[in-house]
Amino acid sequence: MNILLAIDHSVSSETAVSEVTARPWPAGTKVCVLNVVEPPALLVIPAVLQTATEAGQALVKNAADRLIARGLETSTHVVQGNPRTGIAEYAESWGADLVVVGSHGHSAIGRFLIGSVAQGLIRGAPCSVEVVRNTVYDKPADAQAMKILLATDGSEFSLAAMRSLVERPWPEGTMVSALSVAEFINPAIEPWYANPNMLERLLEDATARARDAVSDAEKTLAATGLKVDGSVVTGLPKIAIVHEAKKWGADLIVLGSHGLRGITRLLIGSVAEAVAVHAHCSVEVIRERVTSKQ
Repeated sequence: MNILLAIDHSVSSETAVSEVTARPWPAGTKVCVLNVVEPPALLVIPAVLQTATEAGQALVKNAADRLIARGLETSTHVVQGNPRTGIAEYAESWGADLVVVGSHGHSAIGRFLIGSVAQGLIRGAPCSVEVVRNTVYDKPADAQAMKILLATDGSEFSLAAMRSLVERPWPEGTMVSALSVAEFINPAIEPWYANPNMLERLLEDATARARDAVSDAEKTLAATGLKVDGSVVTGLPKIAIVHEAKKWGADLIVLGSHGLRGITRLLIGSVAEAVAVHAHCSVEVIRERVTSKQ
């Protein structure tokens, strides 16, 4: 597994380093610690840019030393450019399976920052992306069980998210809650659904699909030895997933990069983006990396 850990000098990036350091990873995992130095918008002063580059090199080396001490094969890289595009481009060229980036929290300026970098990665990265926040690890991950909420709708994208859980090691005692949301349609927003009988049938169908998705997830995950249970709720996915994760006290939300409806990325991708921005915990958006044909 190739993990691209993209960091800057923020507290949230320190949280991301701690998360990668603490967790168990598959044998043979490689980590590249990346810092993207953004040149000044109006005037590039070589001495200032050189100083920023040297600071970036010191930053990634410090993080790499910690990862190497944990037994992870680690390299470093510093590039100049726009972090929003530079991280995704390097993930593509390096062949990353997962990009890990820090969240800047829930303040107004934090929302702006996550919107410009992490949200951009969720939309444009060629692979899975984890937005890290609120790490509580203070000891090796193999002694720290996790609570993982898997959001599933039974789609191929949710199946990819489930496979990512199955194929990776997790701390002993880790619990998984498989959640599926039977989406409620608001006739005030979509008035052509206003017929009560139609709404009832649609909700019944959505609930049945959600139950099937949860049942499949429970069977698959239980076979791996993980502690797993499932639940179905009714509501808007982007709201319900965040609410249920917080209520359960999840450490990590895992979900696919697209949903079941298949209309456009504008509509479906918004679920993953909204969850990544508003969740109280870390969020991993799974996108299976497609290898370019030679």
